[in-house]
Amino acid sequence: MSQSIKIADLTIEEDHSFFVIAGPCVIENEALTLEIARFLKEASETLEVPIIFKTSYDKANRTSLQSFRGPGIDVGLEIIQKVKDTTGLPVLSDVHRICEVERAARILDVIQIPAFLCRQTDLVIAVARTGVPVNIKKGQFISPWEIKQVVEKITSTGNHNVLITERGTFFGYNNLVVDMRAIAIMKGFGFPVVFDATHSVQLPGAAGSASSGQREFIRPLARAAVAAGASGVFMEVHPEPDAALCDGPNSLPLDGFRSLLSMLKQIHEVISSPR
Repeated sequence: MSQSIKIADLTIEEDHSFFVIAGPCVIENEALTLEIARFLKEASETLEVPIIFKTSYDKANRTSLQSFRGPGIDVGLEIIQKVKDTTGLPVLSDVHRICEVERAARILDVIQIPAFLCRQTDLVIAVARTGVPVNIKKGQFISPWEIKQVVEKITSTGNHNVLITERGTFFGYNNLVVDMRAIAIMKGFGFPVVFDATHSVQLPGAAGSASSGQREFIRPLARAAVAAGASGVFMEVHPEPDAALCDGPNSLPLDGFRSLLSMLKQIHEVISSPR
């Protein structure tokens, strides 16, 4: 049985709703974060597609010790609150430690469990117990049917506001592939499935001291995922991806966002129309 998910003022119906989770990989500074948030707000209103703003106050899963991680939880949550107050968009960020969960839950409309931590039971349970909607990223090292066990950890707390996000599967070293069958499999668990169109084109660790990516495949994979039944698409966006401090090679430029969003909306309308 499919669930109706409530996120702030947004209600997501698995088989009927289409929405986007978008924003910069990490908070680089307040001005840039608000610039991107305002752009996404305008795109959401113009194209009539709900957008949840995403970013990270701390990117703990980085290739190198020298990699930029963000401003940290104190400054980061303040900036995310400003995004919420300024734009009215629902906000999402990830947590990496149990000690962060309570503070994050006071501000975030969705708490995300990072892919590498999706099997960390204590963290998953702590997040679920807040009652805040949870976006669980399917680890690139597990099968789509295994994520059901993670979902059951969340729902065991009474929290049924769950999104499941597909983000590719390891294929040898420094490479990911996307199996579109995973979307149908995970939809069978009764919760909306999101496709991470940008992390799925990441090449983990391929740049030596950082990850690389193949941004040219964001569009075709996003189109294919919506056609396969994804209710939402997750995209990291940036005004100048080549200058981004995190995940630039697999980020979508802002100037290509509206056209892709419009196309994805049209695809969703076709597949969700009565046959």
